Amino acid sequence: MPVRTVANAISQWVGRLGRVWVDGQLTEITRRPGTNTVFFVLRDPAADISLRVTAARQLVDGLANQLVEGSRVVVWAKPEFYFQRGTLQLHALEIRPVGVGALLARIEQLKQLLAAEGLFAADRKRPLPFLPNTIGLICGRGSAAERDVLENASRRWPAVRFRVEAVAVQGPYAVAEVVKALRALDSDPEVDVIVVARGGGSVEDLLPFSDEAMIRAASDCRTPIVSAIGHEPDSPLLDLVADVRASTPTDAAKQVVPDVGEEQRRIALLRDRAKRCLTARIDRDLDALRSLCARPALATPTHDIDRRAAEVKGLVERTRRWVSTALDRSADDVAHLLARVRTLSPAATLERGYAIVHDADGHVVRSSTAVSVGATIAVRLAEGRLAATVASLDET
Repeated sequence: MPVRTVANAISQWVGRLGRVWVDGQLTEITRRPGTNTVFFVLRDPAADISLRVTAARQLVDGLANQLVEGSRVVVWAKPEFYFQRGTLQLHALEIRPVGVGALLARIEQLKQLLAAEGLFAADRKRPLPFLPNTIGLICGRGSAAERDVLENASRRWPAVRFRVEAVAVQGPYAVAEVVKALRALDSDPEVDVIVVARGGGSVEDLLPFSDEAMIRAASDCRTPIVSAIGHEPDSPLLDLVADVRASTPTDAAKQVVPDVGEEQRRIALLRDRAKRCLTARIDRDLDALRSLCARPALATPTHDIDRRAAEVKGLVERTRRWVSTALDRSADDVAHLLARVRTLSPAATLERGYAIVHDADGHVVRSSTAVSVGATIAVRLAEGRLAATVASLDET
């Protein structure tokens, strides 16, 4: 089929569609002179998708003070297929600006939905590194928030390194650019923490930081995120999903890097404490050593040896006396025994004048009847022997 046939079929099919309420951000409002039609673009802030919209001039002029670039609107429109250009557009029949109250109600509804999914749970919060290698910074181009973060962080830690992603922080392109920057920094292995910073603003200005697409992109990041959006009273949903919420961009700079002066003072304090602890420990050990040295056992270490030596000497003397006494007693016993032996000895009897007579066979003669007259006998004296012959016998 030719292009015109296909385009005509699409136009007829779209023409049968009903009317629908469409929510989006208003951009590129164009009023052409001499026409009763106003053209503008309705953009989805969470995706790079937009539709061209036409509306009657009277309808737009009646809301001229409320329809500005970037405002949030709800349009009751009918889809149309522009046959000559082959494009899809909407024809607006009614336009309703979304007020602050309605925006806050929608944000509260989204907050409850995301909280029920656990995106704001405390156990999902990750601690910030003590000293990050590189800090990713998402902020507006040349904004005061960028200057506050960079200057305060550099003042606290001069060697800090940043990777800055300059994006739109309000308007129809803010969500897409911030989400893209989040993913780029999260994929960088050098980036240890990501800071999303923006100065204060109205509720409408801070709406991108409560967008569902941005919140989910932040929750999917593996890198810890610090949210520094607006001032203390401002509380976009990004503050709830971030790992750390900073009240201001300056506060974010204080939280992501330590203060070098404070750390030096802390090191000096710890060094002094360590020195005092070590000195006290040495003094305590020296006192204990002096106390030990003052004890008699260590003051005169040879005292115990001398005492033991005296005991040994005494024992040696006692042993010598005991041995000497035992020897003397044994010598007396031997002398007594020797005297007794000598007293009972036959030689002692012979010395008193007695003699021992032996017969010829060498037997001791104890009776005169044991020999006969003329028998030869031997007489043993105390000194020497005699040989004799028996001349007579006397039995008395």
